[in-house]
Amino acid sequence: MKSEIIAEIGSNWEGDLNIAKKIIKKCKQAGADGVKFQMWRAGDLYKKSHPDWKVILKSELTFEKAKKLKDFSDKERIEFFCSAFYPEAVTYLEKIKVKRYKIASRTCLFKDPRAFETLKAIANTRKRVFISMGMGGNKQKIKKILSKNDKIFCYCISDYPLEFGKIDWISAKKYDGFSDHTMGILAPIVFSILKKQSRTKKTYIEKHVKLENSKGPDASTSIDVNQFKYMIKKIRLIESSKI
Repeated sequence: MKSEIIAEIGSNWEGDLNIAKKIIKKCKQAGADGVKFQMWRAGDLYKKSHPDWKVILKSELTFEKAKKLKDFSDKERIEFFCSAFYPEAVTYLEKIKVKRYKIASRTCLFKDPRAFETLKAIANTRKRVFISMGMGGNKQKIKKILSKNDKIFCYCISDYPLEFGKIDWISAKKYDGFSDHTMGILAPIVFSILKKQSRTKKTYIEKHVKLENSKGPDASTSIDVNQFKYMIKKIRLIESSKI
């Protein structure tokens, strides 16, 4: 078995390119297969009256910043891709030649502005797509829209942080991937063991990652780069073992 292990950076880069580059570099050194950012527009998802509006606005990934992070990731030889939240983001990400996309749980609800158009734009790329349905959503409708894409549905529960005891492992092991919101590294390790035992050839694990001193909005539900490195080491050990 081989797991694609992705570092979900989210807002942990705090809108600072230097912090983002440091996380990317650390994740590469940890052995990650890719780094994922989120491309949304603050005004689409939040009101200016939100208590963290300034922080949210600062964490918005613009096209210019995405290009710089893509170039840096290419230099570091680690894949860069994004969760796209609006169709123009997909158009731009195609210009900088990302290889795949992620669809966030909230997009699957079709409640965000232009969610349907965003899914259609991703469908038109015919590229591989990872889908988290932690908030629910119409899976059959999503499958129909993305009929030409290689789809990887990920087990996910949209609690931040997620209590380990809430995970339904019987259900989780039926999924191709796992987008984890628990604290610590136990849940991804358990998922790896279950997929190994089920003779799965390839799976996908996504984990929120931060620097040790991160103060970003996602920091309280993320593991630091050192924990991430340790997690990857253990998962690789599971992959090579006889279970």
